[in-house]
Amino acid sequence: MEQKTTINDIYTFFRQKKENHALILQRLKKRIYHIGTLRLVVLVVLIVTLWLLRNNDWANIIAIAGICAGCFLFLVVYHTRLHEKRAFEESLIQYFENERKALDYDFSAFDGASEHIDPQHTFSMDLDLFGNKSLFQLVNRTVTKMGKEMLINRFKQPLSDKQDIIMHQEGIREMSILSRFRHHFYVAGVEATQATQNISFLFSTDNLYLISKNRVITLLIWLVPALWTLIITGCFLQWIPANYLVYCCVLFYLIANIPFKHIRKVFTSGDKTEKILITYSKLMEQVEYEQFNASILQKYQSILKWNSASNEIKRLSRTIGALDQRFSLIGVILNLLFMRDTRQAIKLERWKQKNANHVQDWFEALGAFDVFCSFGAFAFNHPDYEYPTMTDTYFGMEGKALGHPLIHRNLCVRNDVFIPKNKHFLIITGANMAGKSTYLRTVGVNFLFACMGLPVCAESFAIYPAQLVTSLRTADSLVSNESYFFAELKRLKMIIDRLDAGEQLLIILDEILKGTNSIDKQKGSFALVKQLINKNACGIIATHDLLLGSLSEQFQDHVQNKRFEADIVGDELSFTYQLRDGIAQNMNASFLMQKMGIL
Repeated sequence: MEQKTTINDIYTFFRQKKENHALILQRLKKRIYHIGTLRLVVLVVLIVTLWLLRNNDWANIIAIAGICAGCFLFLVVYHTRLHEKRAFEESLIQYFENERKALDYDFSAFDGASEHIDPQHTFSMDLDLFGNKSLFQLVNRTVTKMGKEMLINRFKQPLSDKQDIIMHQEGIREMSILSRFRHHFYVAGVEATQATQNISFLFSTDNLYLISKNRVITLLIWLVPALWTLIITGCFLQWIPANYLVYCCVLFYLIANIPFKHIRKVFTSGDKTEKILITYSKLMEQVEYEQFNASILQKYQSILKWNSASNEIKRLSRTIGALDQRFSLIGVILNLLFMRDTRQAIKLERWKQKNANHVQDWFEALGAFDVFCSFGAFAFNHPDYEYPTMTDTYFGMEGKALGHPLIHRNLCVRNDVFIPKNKHFLIITGANMAGKSTYLRTVGVNFLFACMGLPVCAESFAIYPAQLVTSLRTADSLVSNESYFFAELKRLKMIIDRLDAGEQLLIILDEILKGTNSIDKQKGSFALVKQLINKNACGIIATHDLLLGSLSEQFQDHVQNKRFEADIVGDELSFTYQLRDGIAQNMNASFLMQKMGIL
């Protein structure tokens, strides 16, 4: 029987990776030092040789200078590549250290997408989807703008089709074992995350034919170099006075800038994107050359391979790079002689004409691989998590030893959950701090991960992929002049409306109608639960109101009571955080107030 990977194995994996690449980095630094020294030696030899041979034949001097210059240029190129390798190794080492920290629940190295915190979302705020120490920060390893956006959308809108979830599970399983692919994908991408990632100009067909369809400009890009050839030949043969070159430069400068307005529009759209396009090209190339077995990974890979996306993006990056250099000295001279800016603008337009129907698919496929790398890293880092199974009928959910992935594994108390059918609610009663809210979030988070195709923090988990709706942290709004109670009512009204529309929901509520008095709250809570049952809903409701547990007498087949107890022994209060059957017996508010001297 194959031995199961443990969390200690993952710790060891990242430690060994870091140590191995630290040795590689050390060797690279030595080589960089030696090559740098050799460059200096070659330069000194060149200078000394030229000085000693200054009175010799010029042919010998030029030959020696050429050899030394060639050696020097070779060493410069080699030195640059070594520096690139060093930067890559340093990034890998930092990545391994960040992942080791993440195993200890320090996710600060990764983006939590705090800008997407949304109290109005049906479960985002309640389950801590975004922000510091959030679920998104736990999972997120994306390095592309598209990947991050796709991952955010997956958190907000998890999958609801059984076969889609199973396909994603297959892809995540495979990606979790492709460690080298994931590590190199992340490091290659993260090196450019500070660069401009606004590539929206690629998806726009505006200004597509400003230059390339202009016959006058098309004629000029061939006529200008031909005229320059004649003029320079004429000057060389002394047919044309040399001082005429000044007038020619002014004239052809004006001609080269005839399409300046159009070039500026084309140039501005892709300004400063060369670096990120080169990075995207490398990432696409890495995907194209990898061997995948999961059908969903093969599907996205085929999109990139079919049209050789990496080569096309690389070609585009060269064009953008040439446009970026248009105001350099060499750029100005080449534009004067060959109308280089116009040629590059035409190349960009023709590139968009050729690839307009593919670009969106390419970047969606790249974003999908970015997301799968995040999912694969999450699965790899949690070898004790299990992939859930999907049930076929609404509703079924059964989980053994569920834990919350954001609670330290050594402190996390695990509990079971069982909702066998629709028209079924668990009523959770218990004292303050006994674990009710944590339990609700634990079930909600694992249900969400299951619907995303991820492994879950449980020994086993079987669910039907319904739509998740929660109401755990309803807040008032000063901006909307909206009270806490009204905000909660709006949330409950949204749930009722979605049920009336025929949606299949899993509903998780914490302390219904907290914003009203006890009697009113009791009546409203009873009426709401009855309505939810009558509308074939299912879910979990936590409450301090022990009388709500009496609903199990009226709805014996549809309501089940569970509790978290505060155990009071003598003058001590303790919590087991273990879910038990029945209605809670002990409340702790008065006890705690007495202990603190408030009563």
